[in-house]
Formats: sequence, structure tokens, C-alpha cells
Amino acid sequence: MTGPRLASLDHLVLTVADIGATVAFYQDVLGMVPEVFRATDGSARHALRFGTQKINLHQAGAEFTPRAARATPGSADLCFLSDVPLGDWQAHFAALGVAVEDGPVPRSGATGPIVSLYLRDPDGNLLEISNRAV
Repeated sequence: MTGPRLASLDHLVLTVADIGATVAFYQDVLGMVPEVFRATDGSARHALRFGTQKINLHQAGAEFTPRAARATPGSADLCFLSDVPLGDWQAHFAALGVAVEDGPVPRSGATGPIVSLYLRDPDGNLLEISNRAV
């Protein structure tokens, strides 16, 4: 390819039905760090940090602009990499009463083989927690 290239993902946006429920789930179940930040327009916004990335949250029906053409709770399918063994994640989910929908199952990740567990957040978004296969 000639021309400019992208380097990494900075953030993504999830449109959610209930910001409080989403923050609690991602904090308690996945260990993300909630943050309230001031956007350049001065509005207070909610985000979830993990690693060097974040997920910005938009309340359904009150999304910030610009926004996705069809911003809808429950329409995302996200894969997160973890160095924590999937067995530890399974025990953590079981202790919290969070259902694992599938896995561990082998999958293809962005940089090679991964092994994944699947679960859903409060809006029904599909979440994949993965370890790099060895």
C-alpha cells in the first residue's frame, strides 16, 4: 500500500441503554477503569479504560455528535486479549454468576491463533476474552 497507514486503535464508542449498568459490568466483570472526562465542547462523558485504549460510552437516545449512522445498544462484537489464563477468567465469571456462552474455543486473531471465551454485556454485545495460542 502506498499512502498513509493507521498505527493503532485509540478508542471506540458503545451506545448503551444504561451507562451505570455498563460501567458496573465492565469494571466488576472485566476490570476496566471507569472515567468521567470533559470533551472539547465542555460536556462530561463516560469512558472505560484498559491498557492503552478506552471505550467511550454514549447513552442511547442522547448520543454525542458526530455518531454512528445507526447507533444501537447491543450491536457490537468485541474481542479483548488477556495474559490471564482463560481458566482464571472462567472461575471469575462463575463466581460473579456471569454466563459463558461458548468456549474455550480456538479462533483466528489479528496476529495469529487465539483461544476464546464468549459472554454478553448488559446490552447483549458479544464479548470475546482471548489468550494468544501457544
